[in-house]
Amino acid sequence: MDSIFVYFLYGVAVLLLGISFVKDKRKTALALKRAWKMFTQVLPQFMVILLLARLLLAVVKPETIEHVIGAESGFVGMLVASMIGAILLIPAVIAFPIGAELLRNGAGVAQIVVFVSTLTTVGLITLPLEMKYLGKKLAIVRNVFSYLLAFLVAYIMGAILQ
Repeated sequence: MDSIFVYFLYGVAVLLLGISFVKDKRKTALALKRAWKMFTQVLPQFMVILLLARLLLAVVKPETIEHVIGAESGFVGMLVASMIGAILLIPAVIAFPIGAELLRNGAGVAQIVVFVSTLTTVGLITLPLEMKYLGKKLAIVRNVFSYLLAFLVAYIMGAILQ
């Protein structure tokens, strides 16, 4: 069922690309060139981080992942996953493959949802820069709110998907 949906999405993308090309060849070609440029800029980072994640998964046994951030780890596992996510500085596009790999290796759904949510919305490392541009109060409020919201989203997704 999943592969049928993936092929459906590819079909929709090709169809929309065709419509765009018919409507304006120049803009479509420009968009494809920009997309290719972005892809080639992100690919090296993507490959390095996936390689590091693979190496980490080769060293850390699935049993350890299951014990620390598995479904049975409960709220403590969610806290661990959320702190790792809040500290790491990884592009969002890479967060999802890492989350999928962790799920395949025994992590719980709610723990991965809170990990990906905090990874993409909370920035402890970037907080000083955020404070500089948004102001101290707004930056802290935004990060705290995003951190707490990650747990709400994880709870809802965990209830739906488990």
